[in-house]
Amino acid sequence: MPDLIPGVPPLAALLGRCPRCAKGKLFNGFLKLNKTCSACGLDLAFADADDGAAVFIMLIVGGLVVGAALTVEIKYEPPFWVHAVIFLPLILVLSLGALRLLKGLTTGLQYRYLGNPDSRRGRGPLH
Repeated sequence: MPDLIPGVPPLAALLGRCPRCAKGKLFNGFLKLNKTCSACGLDLAFADADDGAAVFIMLIVGGLVVGAALTVEIKYEPPFWVHAVIFLPLILVLSLGALRLLKGLTTGLQYRYLGNPDSRRGRGPLH
């Protein structure tokens, strides 16, 4: 069965939907992937998003927060506790907020290019 919505798997997965039909839920909980799509029955065993999303989150959020912390330090020279009060919650919110999005995007991209069980085109799943 080809993609029901061609060209949309990464976007659908980014929004937490099945990369094939964009109707079923991709996640069972906050970060755990469902075993199959409840709408179209797609087996999501091909998805191997493991630490890929976390690495990108650490690089992106780390760069943003370090840049912001350095800017605040140079401009205002606040005490250490002000940095802790501002930047620890910021790290937590940005990291957790982006992690689910990037894990969904990673899964959608894997479906599209590497692990689509419907059209292998000579390429097998990632595992």
